[in-house]
Amino acid sequence: MRNRTQHFINGEWVDSTGSETIDVINPAKEEVIGKISSGTEEDLDRAVAAAKAAFPSFSQTTVEERIELLEKIAQEYEKRKDDIIEVITAELGSPISKSDKVHYQMGLQHFRQAAEELKTFQFEEERGETLIRKESIGVSGLITPWNFPTNQTSTKLASAFAAGSTVVLKPASNTPFAAFLLAEIFEAAGLPKGVFNLVTGSGSTIGNGISSHPDIDFVSFTGSGEVGQKIMENAASGIKKVSLELGGKSPLVILDDADIKGAAKTAVANVAMNTGQVCTAATRTLVPKSIHDEFVEAVKEVIAAFPVGDPLDKKTAVGPLVDDNQWDTVQSYIKKGMDEGATLVAGGTGKPDGLEKGYFTKITVFTDVKNDMTIAQEEIFGPVMSIITYDDIDEAIKVANDTIYGLAGYVYGNDKETLQKVAKGIRAGQVQVNNPRTDFSAPFGGFKQSGIGREWGDYGIEEFLEPKAILGYNA
Repeated sequence: MRNRTQHFINGEWVDSTGSETIDVINPAKEEVIGKISSGTEEDLDRAVAAAKAAFPSFSQTTVEERIELLEKIAQEYEKRKDDIIEVITAELGSPISKSDKVHYQMGLQHFRQAAEELKTFQFEEERGETLIRKESIGVSGLITPWNFPTNQTSTKLASAFAAGSTVVLKPASNTPFAAFLLAEIFEAAGLPKGVFNLVTGSGSTIGNGISSHPDIDFVSFTGSGEVGQKIMENAASGIKKVSLELGGKSPLVILDDADIKGAAKTAVANVAMNTGQVCTAATRTLVPKSIHDEFVEAVKEVIAAFPVGDPLDKKTAVGPLVDDNQWDTVQSYIKKGMDEGATLVAGGTGKPDGLEKGYFTKITVFTDVKNDMTIAQEEIFGPVMSIITYDDIDEAIKVANDTIYGLAGYVYGNDKETLQKVAKGIRAGQVQVNNPRTDFSAPFGGFKQSGIGREWGDYGIEEFLEPKAILGYNA
């Protein structure tokens, strides 16, 4: 049992003012692996007060000092590699190979990238007699999701520290232990007291408290649209800035000149990643009618290369869903797809053979999907692919954009001109062409109901800054 029932406030581990705790479940075993404190409003007030007190000095640190700090954090992060991998595998159920190559690495790279961005970032600009400064926004409240305990948390924290903002973090209660490791990493790196504060607890108490707290200047949230709307409502009373990274229903447009086996592998890998619990997952696969049948057969063959099973087995590609609620939700969508007339070509309801314990689900593929079906419009957050056919590229782009979301998009094929046309035509915050390398300097965020604001690289740092114009400065 890894019980972590203290909060990290003003550089110290302190007891909660309340006595209630929250169980953390290993989703592969359906067993309690630890407890965290269900924090109180008083705990949050102490954390905010510490962040507020630390802000004047931390916001005035030099760029060079913050670069050094971020580099030290990256060094200490690397020292805790084995611990981070073990924790993410246990609390999220991520296959250990993905905990290493995806979760651990993404968390590390955000701190490294923020340090690199600071080396060229312009905090001041002279325009004639006017000086324009970008100053730290103040105390920031960070509310992070359970599906990427390091990536989503680290990108917010790295940007905040780079901008000179002090923070209060509320991690998701499903996967909180990675945040405790980050607190220990920050201690070891010498982060000044009060710059980082960690309070665990429920969204109703700590999450709502952060978004409505009068001494928090900025809220950065990643999660569902429903909760994002509530955060905006809470923040409106104090006219505080809000950045939201919300849901998605991303299209993967496959061109008629694509290598079909390569396209099938790309499509399955995308929905299988993190057991489909990815806001950017390409759950709508748009395929030309002319290659539909061949593509479906290729998909069915490819699925065998993505075994579902024990996260500790290095051969496992797909682990369990995070909890019983998520399992029930995914099962209901699969059933809904069948009820609405989509054709099931792989997977289906229930658990994979031989996996009776754990929140495991099958990689599921539907074809004969119409874009107005529930499974094509609502975010499932599980490994469920909807194959939709199209006649020409203009129709593909129209269908790709026929959604309330606009977080990500994908296009796969050979003709460069067509690839670029589709990429430009998709209304989403990030579009990937033919499986490119991850670019940690590129902005990440969404159009429409996928959110407000951007993360990653210099765009992420900008979110934690406010522009100030000093007129007559050089008169």
